[in-house]
Amino acid sequence: MKSEKEIAEEMALVVEQMRLDDIEDNPDIIDEYFDCDCCGQNKCLAGSIEYDGYRLCNDCVLLAETGFALNKIKSVKELIDAIEDRHLADLVKFVRDEEKRENN
Repeated sequence: MKSEKEIAEEMALVVEQMRLDDIEDNPDIIDEYFDCDCCGQNKCLAGSIEYDGYRLCNDCVLLAETGFALNKIKSVKELIDAIEDRHLADLVKFVRDEEKRENN
């Protein structure tokens, strides 16, 4: 039985290879960007995958595939919802930190 760490390391290698394969198949992809439906950042198309109509960047593909392999998530939508919650928490923290700076 593989440990969670071993599974995560394997997924990282697989997902990185997908990115490298995309670049090998189409070198121009390095200059193609899109807004990831999961993290919301503008990312390179190389290594991205579309799941259920959501296009995920290579970093989020790694999160999704690791989540699936570890049975932590059942769908990409679960991952997107979890990341949205984290984004909201980060946004609130940022706003509060800015208010503190302005008040000092």
